[in-house]
Amino acid sequence: MTAHLKRWWPLALLLVLFAAPYSALPVPGLLDGPLGSPGSLQLIALCLLYGGLATGYDLLLGRTGLLSFGHALYFATGLYATDLAMLEFGLGFVPAALFGIACTVALALLLGSVSLRVTGIGFSMVTLAFAQAGSILVQRNPGGLTGGEEGRSAPAEHLPDALIGIQNTANLYWIALAYLVVTLAVVHWTVSSPTGRIWAGIRENERRVEVLGLRPYGFKLVAFTVSGALAGAGGVVYLLLTGGATPQAAGSDATLALLVMVVLGGSGTRWGPLLGGVLYTWAAHRLGDLANSDSIAQLPAVLRVPLSQPLFLLGTLFVAVVYLLPGGLAKLPARLRGGRAAKTAVPVTAVPEGAA
Repeated sequence: MTAHLKRWWPLALLLVLFAAPYSALPVPGLLDGPLGSPGSLQLIALCLLYGGLATGYDLLLGRTGLLSFGHALYFATGLYATDLAMLEFGLGFVPAALFGIACTVALALLLGSVSLRVTGIGFSMVTLAFAQAGSILVQRNPGGLTGGEEGRSAPAEHLPDALIGIQNTANLYWIALAYLVVTLAVVHWTVSSPTGRIWAGIRENERRVEVLGLRPYGFKLVAFTVSGALAGAGGVVYLLLTGGATPQAAGSDATLALLVMVVLGGSGTRWGPLLGGVLYTWAAHRLGDLANSDSIAQLPAVLRVPLSQPLFLLGTLFVAVVYLLPGGLAKLPARLRGGRAAKTAVPVTAVPEGAA
């Protein structure tokens, strides 16, 4: 019975998430309004989006052992390329989204072929350099294309009517849910494939993979490109959810946030990055409200000053989880089962020597 539940619980959870817009269930403490209200659906959609982004990023970090500091570049490419295709080329949303994802794949393939020429910390620094160049390019606003620090809004005339307005928040929510499902399916399928097993070998011992007659470079480039494509698709969804493209999406902080999400949930696990992405995104929004609340404002200065900073609260939460839950949230069930097994174990009494 337990094995049957383990097999079907993801489908049951998916059905619950799909039906969330039809629910008026109040969730005090977690959400400001009922479950199906526009504000709640917007927050949940962002949580699902970043859960998918973290899962796609873990394809590099946890599955292949590649620490990239430039993953936000591909997220921003999908975001800005889609927006510019509508604004400058006059394309409809679907062709513009396909154009944005195609640009992301091409860029990931190009920059990945260069970055993967080096390994270890060198690879991380090269990806960081590319990401910083992309971030500077966005902020410099070449030709007025990116909008600089203010960004550019998505043109409503090129978006479907079903995706515009607060009354259609449920449709945007379902798109974010669909993105998460597709990302989980792609990651699971690739990790379970022969290529995924080679990724695991590269993560454990790249030299041994070379000894077997395989060339790790090509397999790492596939992982880099697939992960970048998933990030670009996430950028398209983010454009719909927020209604525009902003330079914060291209900053190094965005990649560091993804790294924190993966470590928080559990790198290299099936559900850990998803859990970390959801928890981090929810905490980033809810702790911001807590930091600005009247209860914090009434505290003494020695407590009010640090607690009024959302990043301080997020950092404290991250340190607590890493210290108390090694391996991330995904390891928590196993640790609980291990603790219960240790408590119920019957101690063995030693038999004195010579006793019959």
